[in-house]
Amino acid sequence: MRPINSNDFNLNLKLFNNFLRLEKTLSENSIRSYNFDLTKLFEYLEFKGIEKVSKITDSDLKKFIQLQSKSLKKDDEVISDKTISRYISSFKSFFKFLESENIINSNPADLIESPKLKRNLPEVLSVDEINKILDSVDLSEKAGIRDRAILETMYACGLRVSELINLETNRIEFEEKLITVTGKGSKERIIPIGKYALNYIEKYINELRNFIKKEKSSNFLFLNLRGGKLSRMAIWNVVSKYAHKAGIEKEIHPHTLRHSFATHLLEGGADIRIIQELLGHSDISTTQIYTHLDTTYLQEIHKTFHPRA
Repeated sequence: MRPINSNDFNLNLKLFNNFLRLEKTLSENSIRSYNFDLTKLFEYLEFKGIEKVSKITDSDLKKFIQLQSKSLKKDDEVISDKTISRYISSFKSFFKFLESENIINSNPADLIESPKLKRNLPEVLSVDEINKILDSVDLSEKAGIRDRAILETMYACGLRVSELINLETNRIEFEEKLITVTGKGSKERIIPIGKYALNYIEKYINELRNFIKKEKSSNFLFLNLRGGKLSRMAIWNVVSKYAHKAGIEKEIHPHTLRHSFATHLLEGGADIRIIQELLGHSDISTTQIYTHLDTTYLQEIHKTFHPRA
């Protein structure tokens, strides 16, 4: 990608990056994504002879989006609505920041609507399927105790893989039954953890981790059998291995345990705002994607609580 020539674009992009980094505490990967989208926009605007953010109109943005929709192709297919939505989201955030700093008078992206995205409900395991997976772990195997502790923890707390592999031993409060994890944007959150997961974590620490840990492992809780930090792929392999052993035919991946965690809480009567907090979502709409309710459950809730059901 060629550099932006306009000093005005460069300056405002730097200001926006500082805002994302210092105030929004976003990860460098997220900031790079914003920069990619905005740099493509600035290149288009410079080509059109526009070199100041104050001169950008909603018409300019719409024309850019139309151009992307028609000409950006991947494997002979027009770029997806999801990518277009990401562009629009980036633009809205950028111009909202400029407006808040009085750099522009109004946000030209305000009235631009994102394409409606089809929401594919995530695959969810039943409680019985979860139990089958947990019970399929052979605790007589060297890695069995660790793998059971991993699966119990992921399901008990709804953790992302990155949160699991970076979980440190000193972040577990056995007496209070709480763990502290670092999520997206380096944001910490405290999550309750059940007695089953804690029991297997304690068993794993005493019977395996204490014998394989190395100084380079730091305080990471879950280690490979050589004493090093586990990779994301290793967690994927653990989940796939025991789902297969349990005879689960659904397409299972580590995030499936997170989906199931949220779904089972919701079906048990938990408030969706509490689930949002436990999952570490900044937006409630994200939580709604992760929670899957079948028609039978919805009908039962309606029948139980609606006065005219």
